[in-house]
Amino acid sequence: MPKRTFLDFEQPIVELESKIEDLRYVQTESAVDISEEIDQLSKKSLQLTKEIYSDLTPWRITKIARHPERPYTLNYIEEIFTDFVELHGDRHFADDLSIVGGLARLNGMACMVLGQQKGRDTKERAERNFGMSKPEGYRKALRLMKLAEKFNLPVFTFVDTPGAYPGIDAEERCQSEAIGRNIYEMAQLEVPIISTIIGEGGSGGALAIAVADQIIMLQYAVYSVISPEGCASILWKTADKAQEAADALGITAHRLKALGLIDKIVNEPVGGAHRDPRQMAIFLKRALGDAYRQLADLKPGELLERRYERVQGYGRFTDTRAEHR
Repeated sequence: MPKRTFLDFEQPIVELESKIEDLRYVQTESAVDISEEIDQLSKKSLQLTKEIYSDLTPWRITKIARHPERPYTLNYIEEIFTDFVELHGDRHFADDLSIVGGLARLNGMACMVLGQQKGRDTKERAERNFGMSKPEGYRKALRLMKLAEKFNLPVFTFVDTPGAYPGIDAEERCQSEAIGRNIYEMAQLEVPIISTIIGEGGSGGALAIAVADQIIMLQYAVYSVISPEGCASILWKTADKAQEAADALGITAHRLKALGLIDKIVNEPVGGAHRDPRQMAIFLKRALGDAYRQLADLKPGELLERRYERVQGYGRFTDTRAEHR
C-alpha cells in the first residue's frame, strides 16, 4: 500500500494504522490468520477518524485543504469528465501550466472545463508554480471561457490556489488587470458557469475563475480573501497567529454557506477527499449535474440577471441608526 501522509492532529490515527500495517506484514509472512484482529483495529481506526473529523477547527480544515495528496483539477477531470482535450496558451504571451483547461463532456454533454493545478513532486510544483497563476494563466482561462460562450457551452471551473502569483514578472504583465478583466467578463458571460472550490480558494487568484451562477464547495475546502498566515502577518505582524486568523476569517464551507456566499457543500469521504478520491469524484459529479440542471433552461438574459443579483446580495450589515435616535 502507498505510504499515507498524516497531519499533525491525526497522530492517534497514525499509531493505529501502524499497528494494522505491522499485523498485515505478519499475516503475509506467516501462516497465522489474524484477519479478525486486523478488522477490529480497522474499525477502531475508522471510528477514531470520524471522531477527530467531527470537531475540526478552521485551522485544521485549512491544513486538510492543503493536504499534498488531495485530488487536484486534473484528477477530477479524469474521473468526472470524458473526451477531455486540453487547450494551451493565452494567445498573447505564454502557456501558464498553473491553469489547465479544455473541451470535455459531462454525462455526454459538451462543455468547457478549467481550473488551477498544483504539482505533486518538486519538479511539477515548480512547473505549475504551486498553483499560483500569472497573468497569462488568467488570460488563458478567459480565452477558453469566451470560446465556450461562442459555441454555447457551459463552463465548469475548479478553484485551488493560495492566490495569484505576486512576483515582479507577473506585475510587469499586469496581474491585477488580468484578474479584473476575468471578473468583468465572467459577470457578462452568456452561458452557465459552475465553480467548485476543491482545495484552497485564495484571494483574487480564486475569484478570477469563480464568478459563477452556482458555487459549490467541498466539505474541507477553504475560501477567503486572504490566507490565515497573510492575515496574521498584517494584523499581528507574525504568521504564528494564523490559527486565530483562521477562526476570525470565516473561511470554512459551513460558515460561507450560512453567509450565502456559496450554494452547496459536497460532503467528503471520512478523513477527507484524499482518503478516497474516486468516491469524492462520484459525489462531486452528482453535485455538478444537479447544479447544471438548475441552470440549463435559463435564457442568457435570465442568467445575467440572476448572476448580478447574486453578487449584489453578498454581505450582511445591521442598521444601528435607529438605536441612537
